[in-house]
Amino acid sequence: MPPPVVIASRWCHLQAVLFDLDGTLVDSAEDLARAANAMRVDRGLAPLPLAQYRPHGGSGARGMLAQAFDVGPGQAGYDELKRDFLDRYEGLMFDSTQPFAGVMEELQGLNTAGLAWGIVTNKAERFALPLVAALGLRAAVVVGGDTTAHTKPHPAPLLEAARRLSLPPEVCLYVGDDERDILAGRAAGMATAAAAWGYLGARGEFAHWEADLALHAPGDLLKALGVA
Repeated sequence: MPPPVVIASRWCHLQAVLFDLDGTLVDSAEDLARAANAMRVDRGLAPLPLAQYRPHGGSGARGMLAQAFDVGPGQAGYDELKRDFLDRYEGLMFDSTQPFAGVMEELQGLNTAGLAWGIVTNKAERFALPLVAALGLRAAVVVGGDTTAHTKPHPAPLLEAARRLSLPPEVCLYVGDDERDILAGRAAGMATAAAAWGYLGARGEFAHWEADLALHAPGDLLKALGVA
């Protein structure tokens, strides 16, 4: 029988780890970009390089449309473009999206350590639930962008995940690749970790986010917790 896993003393109170989805657990940037570029081509515009879209992958339709058409919420035509984008993305979201290298081993390590893990994403349930299932991510809980009345950086989705796990938020750690994730985790009373392998948002910085942990690869989480 293997020896029992002992979590590092700093984290001995921890009972669950919650993750953002796009840019933290899975790399979906190519499929998001393809949906946006298909819209550009249909409108007589040249496709844009993946590198231009990639930093904005965590912002979903809002981020892709800002790059593809320089338009944002509240502006003329945005809602129609968003509907078109989401319909196109739904048809190809399984094409290229995969967990980042090391993620599945990371999740198995949490299982071995006896820590519950779940997903809190701004991606609507319409997309998040089938994608999580297709990728074999056996999360204890999945909270989408429309599960509660608010999206991150509001703490409501994280608090809902903790509620579904029957845990107080202070025994949870939230991991994400956007400053909104850290703000949401802090507002929910959770410890936070910045996933530096992810999309990192428009500014591409994370040092100023003041997360409790800075993780440069998925395996760093297990090392930080002392269970690697």
